Amino acid sequence: MRKFFTALVVIPLGLIFVIFAVANRHLVTVSFDPFNSTTPTVAVTLPLFVVIIAVAILGVAAGGMATWFRQGRWRRAARQHEADARQVRAQLADLRADQAASRGGQQRLPAPLQGGFYGSAGRDKQGATL
Repeated sequence: MRKFFTALVVIPLGLIFVIFAVANRHLVTVSFDPFNSTTPTVAVTLPLFVVIIAVAILGVAAGGMATWFRQGRWRRAARQHEADARQVRAQLADLRADQAASRGGQQRLPAPLQGGFYGSAGRDKQGATL
């Protein structure tokens, strides 16, 4: 099922990229020199589809990094809560072990007899426990 959905997304996306690349294959000059537009010192000549896809990839990466940095406090809080929960579970296990050790010397009371007003099972006509 996962392969089917992957193929359902990847194949059309690949076709769109190929069609986009064929339609936008003419060369463009990308200049990083804002002062000299006629003969820039730092310029690259690339096919247009490479420029557009590279900018899209950089945009997705920048957005992912911004989101990751912004959610840092929530990840830190989750780690702290997990550590607190681990500590409380350990304390609870210690308390239960201490309680079991202290009960070991005491005599346990027998369970009450189940012969009640509604019969030996201790349930009424609808089956509710009394």
